[in-house]
Amino acid sequence: MSKKVRTRFAPSPTGRMHVGNLRTALYAYLIAKHEGGDFLLRIEDTDQERFVEGAVEIIYRTLEKTGLIHDEGPDKDGGVGPYVQSERQEAGIYLKYAKELVEKGEAYYCFCDKERLESLKSEVAGKEITTYDKHCLHLSKEEVEEKLKQGIPYVIRQNNPTEGTTTFHDEIYGDITVDNSELDDMVLIKSDGYPTYNFANVVDDHLMGITHVVRGNEYLSSSPKYNRLYEAFGWEVPVYVHCPLITNEEHKKLSKRSGHSSYEDLIEQGFLTEAVVNFVALLGWCPEDNTEVFSLEELVKAFDYKHMSKSPAVFDVVKLKWLNGEYMKAMDFDKFYEMALPYIKEVISKELDFKKIASMVKTRIEVFPDIKEHIDFFEAVPEYDASMYCHKKMKTNEESSLQVLKEILPVLEKQEDYSNDALYQMLVDFAAEHEYKNGYVMWPVRTAVSGKQMTPGGATELMEILGKEESIARIQAAIAKLEG
Repeated sequence: MSKKVRTRFAPSPTGRMHVGNLRTALYAYLIAKHEGGDFLLRIEDTDQERFVEGAVEIIYRTLEKTGLIHDEGPDKDGGVGPYVQSERQEAGIYLKYAKELVEKGEAYYCFCDKERLESLKSEVAGKEITTYDKHCLHLSKEEVEEKLKQGIPYVIRQNNPTEGTTTFHDEIYGDITVDNSELDDMVLIKSDGYPTYNFANVVDDHLMGITHVVRGNEYLSSSPKYNRLYEAFGWEVPVYVHCPLITNEEHKKLSKRSGHSSYEDLIEQGFLTEAVVNFVALLGWCPEDNTEVFSLEELVKAFDYKHMSKSPAVFDVVKLKWLNGEYMKAMDFDKFYEMALPYIKEVISKELDFKKIASMVKTRIEVFPDIKEHIDFFEAVPEYDASMYCHKKMKTNEESSLQVLKEILPVLEKQEDYSNDALYQMLVDFAAEHEYKNGYVMWPVRTAVSGKQMTPGGATELMEILGKEESIARIQAAIAKLEG
């Protein structure tokens, strides 16, 4: 019987959730849920210097909003807690396991001071690196005990072999082999007593029964060291799934400065959570049938990590906007209206039928801020050029438009019913009576009431919202403009 799949999302509380982190959380969630397994949340806060106040709340809020609900975590004890690394540190978990490795000869105390470590620096391909020379490995047990007694600061280092090779397997990248001479004796316990990220990760993943480790491919190079730790303890190595890099359109790594690198940035820019989750799922994974629109439930069913890509995934804003537009079209109107209203009120201060305005733009926008440029003319007609009345297809020009507007004005003044249907019928009858094509009448009227070439609705829909008085005032202003 195969083991129950257990995955984890282990973020550091350093600020907003980066798109790459959200993808890691999503893939870890999907791998677990696809197999009916458990998804855990662990907070990795051992790097105290990078800790940001309020960042833990951001993690909780983002997971909740995106629907990535964890089965175990700091707020849901599943019996393998604590789920916060600083609390695990206080419980002495890491030091206990580091000392176990020292006993086995797989790790050792290192008392080298800053100056000595500085002297080990060398430059390789323009990069400054420090390779530790195993100086303290040769200290006798008595020498180590004496230094500890004197309170000399120390770190505990992994004792890696310098000959031979280490091979580890990744589900996406296959077998990767490195020369052991490249494996530095990495620090496991720092001089402040805290574990390093790499060491805490291995200990926690084992103790929490994690079967599949999902993370970004920047950790590929560290993985052989992780494997050596698992082997040193005699523990089973988990299944590794390294996700490809996410780049911007210029194929550079998506950085925090790019303006859309975090989940909260995207929500503030008017994207819908469901669209963001759907889009992030496609950054490095492609379903067999090339479907592009998925709910979270559909993703759980369809997701197979064996179809992930090795190649960098491009964060294509155009595609995200298209996807967001699809979600907006399918969205329940009342929910759409509630979210659209603040954007409508930013540009319209008049008492108009906002619900009608919202239903006009619903299928025409890709993100909420787009609303403003579609509806700003309801507040006031923008400055526009009279050449806008010229339309080859409608066979209209400035002279013909002036004539139509002058002819239609008294009819509009007489018209009592300013509902869309009544106005439309009236304009169609007017066109037929004068032997005009419909567009020959509609184009100048729409231009006159909106001052725009593109509007979210036709002439009569706009007039219904503007009302009789405002519509007539705008037609009169247009006549004056064309006469001028």
